[in-house]
Amino acid sequence: MQTIVYQVKNAVYVNLTNRCPCACTFCLRAKAPGVYGSASLWLEREPTAEEVLDALAAADPAGAREVVFCGYGEPTERLDVLLEVAAGVKARSPARRVRVNTNGLSDLVNGRPTAALFAGRADCISISLNTDDPDEYLALCRPRFGAAAFPALLRFAREAAAAVPEVVLTVVGEPVTDAAKQARCRALAESLGARLRVRPYEN
Repeated sequence: MQTIVYQVKNAVYVNLTNRCPCACTFCLRAKAPGVYGSASLWLEREPTAEEVLDALAAADPAGAREVVFCGYGEPTERLDVLLEVAAGVKARSPARRVRVNTNGLSDLVNGRPTAALFAGRADCISISLNTDDPDEYLALCRPRFGAAAFPALLRFAREAAAAVPEVVLTVVGEPVTDAAKQARCRALAESLGARLRVRPYEN
């Protein structure tokens, strides 16, 4: 039985897809089948929106205040399903927070501007920035879109900040350990209307 949803502390995570346009050098997918003690997050097939909503309704753990779209793939690879499920969560539980963890390349993945589509569906969009330098981004994240990826990420972040209440850009504490680099990333995030979070490297 495949893992569509799993709980981490007070949040329920949604595993929509294993597809991703990046091959990050620090990605956990190359090291383990799951995270935080979850069962394997490798999907035999991608779930429908109805299946995800049913799985969320069945899980519905006490104290789960947040639904997070973050599995073993980039959730915006299945943008229509993501938006349908997020809207369903809001319809069923308006007070429940919805967060989307993304690499910020949704516009390139889907071939059109997408940030505005999250209005009313997401409370927070968390975007993996990882560096303030375009060349280093290419080396770290290895996006299939090449040099177009970094400016697309920044554009998506700026447009998302105008559409949803909170946008967070993240860097991983390892490899981004340099305080000056973290400060530059923070300044970049703030220039886009977002805040920066330095998140721990999970292994």
